[in-house]
Amino acid sequence: MADGRTKKNKKDGQLLIRIPVEDRDRFVRLCEELDTSAAREIRHFIKQFVEKNKESRGGRCE
Repeated sequence: MADGRTKKNKKDGQLLIRIPVEDRDRFVRLCEELDTSAAREIRHFIKQFVEKNKESRGGRCE
């Protein structure tokens, strides 16, 4: 691919969640203050959560 991403890590999935607007605004504002993006932090959380919990499921996440 021209932008350096491989097909394996292409970000084409979506997750829609509903949260209170105040929580969303505070989260986005804090991310901006920390010079990061909300999407990046949520992806990081999901990756850590899966890694942490796959051990308790015998190395598989289904």
